[in-house]
Amino acid sequence: MQIVPTAIPEVLIIEPKVFGDARGFFFESYNARAFAQATGLDLNFVQDNHSRSARGVLRGLHYQLKQAQGKLVRVVRGSVFDVAVDVRRSSPTFGRWVGVELSESNHRQLWVPAGFAHGFLVTSESAEFLYKTTDYYAPEHERCIAWNDPAIGIEWPLDGGAPALSAKDQQGVPLAQAEVFA
Repeated sequence: MQIVPTAIPEVLIIEPKVFGDARGFFFESYNARAFAQATGLDLNFVQDNHSRSARGVLRGLHYQLKQAQGKLVRVVRGSVFDVAVDVRRSSPTFGRWVGVELSESNHRQLWVPAGFAHGFLVTSESAEFLYKTTDYYAPEHERCIAWNDPAIGIEWPLDGGAPALSAKDQQGVPLAQAEVFA
């Protein structure tokens, strides 16, 4: 696997070694030993999640204040624009974001550490999104930052219209009003 740094050092793009021929392809989507050697991170994933969404669906920007989750995310069908926002007030990159295309064809994964809000926009007809988490889902600790907060300024690749949001995501607050990490 190859690790590609982003503008925020803790957020990493992981590019697996893909073996392909006329029959199809194979790659190892996760190997704890190889991941630790490549990233220096020795993680324990406790939950796997799988979502399917239609074009234009935007999920996020989510994080948990307690039981903070690190997430290793990837797309197995379709494509998304995936975003991580630093919500650690003491961080030099507080309020900054990075975004990357994840797709079934590029096989990329994104490591989103605890202390970051996460979201994605589906850019294909539909997308199936898989992610591993380092802690369990705890809805009582979940928070949501507004996807379109101008103070963050995420450049979502929208096709000229508003994204489809859940009721929860419509209630996202600006970063300036959000409970964040110290």
